[in-house]
Amino acid sequence: MSTVNIKINGYDYTMKKGITILDASFETLKMQREFMQQSIPTLYYLKGVQDVDQSGVCIAEVDGEIVNASTTRIKEGMEIQTRTPTVMEARKKALAAILEQHNKSCLYCFRSTSCELQDLLKEYGFTDEPDLPKTNLEQLDLSSKVLIRDNNKCIKCKRCINVCAKMQAVSAIACTGDGLDAKIEPASPAGLAAASCVNCGQCVAVCPVGALTEKTQMDQVKEALEDPDKYVVVQVAPAVRAALGEAFEFPIGVDVEGRMAEALRRLGFDKVFDTKFGADLTIMEEGSELLDRLTRYLKGDKDVCLPILTSCCPAWVNFFEHQFPDMLDIPSTARSPQQMFGAIAKNYWAEKMNIPREDLIVVSIMPCLAKKYECAREEFATQGDPDVNYSLSTRE
Repeated sequence: MSTVNIKINGYDYTMKKGITILDASFETLKMQREFMQQSIPTLYYLKGVQDVDQSGVCIAEVDGEIVNASTTRIKEGMEIQTRTPTVMEARKKALAAILEQHNKSCLYCFRSTSCELQDLLKEYGFTDEPDLPKTNLEQLDLSSKVLIRDNNKCIKCKRCINVCAKMQAVSAIACTGDGLDAKIEPASPAGLAAASCVNCGQCVAVCPVGALTEKTQMDQVKEALEDPDKYVVVQVAPAVRAALGEAFEFPIGVDVEGRMAEALRRLGFDKVFDTKFGADLTIMEEGSELLDRLTRYLKGDKDVCLPILTSCCPAWVNFFEHQFPDMLDIPSTARSPQQMFGAIAKNYWAEKMNIPREDLIVVSIMPCLAKKYECAREEFATQGDPDVNYSLSTRE
C-alpha cells in the first residue's frame, strides 16, 4: 500500500495515498492517544451514501488556503490545520447561512438534543438567534401515513435524496437547484404519499435535523392506557431490546428484555408479548407455502411462481407494489410477524380471555416505520377494527 507523510495540526501522520483530508481525520480518530485524534465537523456527509460535504463546515486550511476536506486529497508533505481562526470563522459563517433559513423551534422539535445542527451551533457559540419569520413558513407535508416532512427545517443536505435513491432504489424525493437555494421535494407534486414512497423510514434515520420525522402515535396509546374499558397489550420486536441497550449504553449481557417488559407493565400495559411468537408463525406459514409451491411444480404445474421471497417487511412488499407490480406473486402470501400476532390476539386470544375484540387494543413496538403503514392497510382489519391498532418506533 502506497503511503504519504502529512501533518495535521502540527502532528505527523502516515496515511494511505489518495484519501481525502476528511478520511485522514477519520483515521486519526482510531488512535489511542487523544491528542493525536483530529476531528473535522461534517453536516451533509453520510459514509457510503454521500461522501462529499458541501455544507461549508467540512473544511480545513492547507498552505493558507481554505479547502473542502471531503474533496481535497492528501499529498506528500501536506500541512493541514483544522482549527485556525480563519477556519473557525468560515465554519461559523456557513452555519449562520444555514440557520438563516432554518425554523429554530428547538424547544419542541422531535430531534432536539439529538440534532447534528444543534450540536454544531452549540460548539460554535450560537445563542439567541432570531426565529425564522412566520410569514415564510411552508405547509407541512402530511400526506404520508407514516412520515411528516417539514421543509422549514430542511438544511438542503440531500442525505434523504441519496439514501432513498442509492440505498433503497426508490427515488421518492428529488431536488432542484443548488446549495442553500436548492428545493427538496417529493418526486410527486401531490406529496410523499403519491411519490412511490415505501415508508421504510431511512430518510428519517439519516436526516440530521427535524425536517423528516415519523408520525407519532404516542398520544393515542396513552389515551388507550388511560381508558378503563380497554385491555391494552403490547408486542415488542426482538431488535428493539438491542437498540435500547445501545441507546442507554448498557454493558453487554445486561437483561434489557426484562427491564423493558417491567417498564411497559409499569406504564400500564396489561400484557407484554414478544413478536418472536408471530415470527415463528410466519416462518411456519412461509415454509408450508414453499413446500406447496415446490410440490405443485414437481407435479408439472409450470405456472407456479418460484422462487418465493419473504413478506415479513411491509416496506419490501410496498416496494414490489410500486416498482414491480408484475412480480407480486413472488413474495409469500403470509402475514408479517407483527400482523400474525395481531390476528392471533384479536381473533383467538381475545376470545379465550373473554375480551370483546373492540375492547382489545394491540400496540406494537417496532424498529421500522413501515410497520405504521402496515397497521393502516385495510386488509389487516375486521369491520374497520385493525388487528394491530398502533405501532410505535423504538425512538417513540
